[in-house]
Amino acid sequence: MSEEITNKQEMPEQLSDILLVLDKEKMKIQAVKSIDENGKMETVDPTKKNQNQFMRVDKHGDFFSNFFSNFFSQLKNPTNFSFFKVAEPEAIEKAKEMQKQVDKPTPEGEKMMKEHEVKTDIQENNKQENKNDMATAQTTPETSEYRYKPEQIDWDTMKNIGLSKEYLEKRNLLDPLLRGYKTNELVPIGINLGGSILRTDARLSLQQGEDGNAIVAIHGIKKEPNLHFEFFGHKFTDEDKKNLLETGNMGRVVNLINSKTGELMPSIISIDRLTNDVIALRTDFIKIPDEIKGVKLNDEQKQTLMEGKPLKLEGMISTKGTEFSATVQYNADKRYTEFLFDRSNSNGQKQNNQQNNQQSQPQEAPKTFRGKELTDEQYKDFKAGQTVYMAGLVDKKGQTYNGYITFNKDTGKTGFEFPNQYKERMQPTEAHKTQTAVNSQGKTNEATKNIKEPLKSGQQRPKNEKQQEQQNKPAKSRGRKVS
Repeated sequence: MSEEITNKQEMPEQLSDILLVLDKEKMKIQAVKSIDENGKMETVDPTKKNQNQFMRVDKHGDFFSNFFSNFFSQLKNPTNFSFFKVAEPEAIEKAKEMQKQVDKPTPEGEKMMKEHEVKTDIQENNKQENKNDMATAQTTPETSEYRYKPEQIDWDTMKNIGLSKEYLEKRNLLDPLLRGYKTNELVPIGINLGGSILRTDARLSLQQGEDGNAIVAIHGIKKEPNLHFEFFGHKFTDEDKKNLLETGNMGRVVNLINSKTGELMPSIISIDRLTNDVIALRTDFIKIPDEIKGVKLNDEQKQTLMEGKPLKLEGMISTKGTEFSATVQYNADKRYTEFLFDRSNSNGQKQNNQQNNQQSQPQEAPKTFRGKELTDEQYKDFKAGQTVYMAGLVDKKGQTYNGYITFNKDTGKTGFEFPNQYKERMQPTEAHKTQTAVNSQGKTNEATKNIKEPLKSGQQRPKNEKQQEQQNKPAKSRGRKVS
């Protein structure tokens, strides 16, 4: 299988679009560079020399609409300009064609301009809605972040791999799919091959089909990351491999080559820790926060993270209110800055175990779970393999939840159960209920009512001949004898 096909699903962030603008006073086509806090737009000549300065925007409809709404609303004197959205690889050529149309109009050129023009009526409508209903305006950015709609999904195909809309919603997997991301956990699927059914776990994502519908992409689990071959023109060095296997992140920016256009794409590379896929993300799409756990980042620290490098931060405050230090690094797969100490069972450990042909050794229990530190008492029980209650965990949406965790020393993995799952698992058996009812609550079990000694754990019937004789012997009447 060719490299292009093998890595097709994991290609660096899909090519973005470029925003071109026609200044109606100067009658000149330019590429948008930025917009300042005063609403003044910066532009550059649409040449190859300036290509790295072009403002890049997400090419998908809902994402672009949200961006352009904000952009247009901030712009000073918006009526002086007309905007055009073009694909990044053809931006320079399209700008030349548009300038020709501006200088010497033709019917064909007018048609081409209209095909790429960004309409402003949506933005005007948004302004009106802002006046009428501020609450609606405040929720617009969130609701418009969806890249796909449920009706775009081929649910018959989903059904063929054993999934349904209800199932995905119940496990909170549909929302990330509609936003254009992979599922944040593995999903059990079954593929009917005619004479047999292939069952496996995989991550899912949606991709835009030619007909506008969403195509289901299946990301299966690989035994180990494929670092022996070139990845979009990049050959992994020994240091790259070491970093990827030990931390999951390569730790530097490299120029990848778009196999279709030949364009150079500055990107960072990480490993999908659920599937072992190699994942790249263009640096254009890296978003570094201003603050991490109470520590404000300076420009130098932000630049370090932008370059994919690890950064040691001290004086961070945990959700429990305690101070801690840790190394953070931007992850191309997760698309956020992660704590490296969360990686309790790395691919590097797996790789070394396979190379040395050794049996698995007991793993050290992590002192944190999903970013929350365990107390000394909790860690003592957790390390010993006991189930520990964790309160105040925070999901990706900022919502808190509680649950129970148990550490498996052999696999080094931490099991998690929601309270209802734990309660269901800990439901006492019928035998245990009988023992408790008889010994502790003074109740009677017909099969053991004449046995004198306390019942053993799980006992529902006589356990030996002596108890059987006691049970068969009629109980003495406690009534008063009448002469």
